Amino acid sequence: QVQLVESGGGLVQAGGSLRLSCAASGRTFTTYAMGWFRQAPGKEREFASAISTSGVITSSAASVRGRFTISRDNAKNTLYLQMNSLKPEDTAVYYCAARTSNRGASYYTRDDEYDFWGQGTQVTVSS
Repeated sequence: QVQLVESGGGLVQAGGSLRLSCAASGRTFTTYAMGWFRQAPGKEREFASAISTSGVITSSAASVRGRFTISRDNAKNTLYLQMNSLKPEDTAVYYCAARTSNRGASYYTRDDEYDFWGQGTQVTVSS
């Protein structure tokens, strides 16, 4: 079992940056593959970025590729999402998610592949 708490959301102008953090409880963070998803008002939750247990392998959705960077600090049990060049269409509630994985090079891009979710943090980008 792992508990996830996101932080770092807020209001930013288009073109600005934010860094989201996701703090994970427990001492087995290195056994979890992690991901970031987002849900805009009136839309389904969608994949943003994912990272393997070791942090070596990452994947991002085409809509954020080149602007968002996912990373993790296993010593601090923390997942990050650095978001640059933000656009109004990035406005959403951002969720971090975790699932156990014994395959170090694996990442997961579907929300039904994840077992644990944070409560979400709001990101609003004004034009």
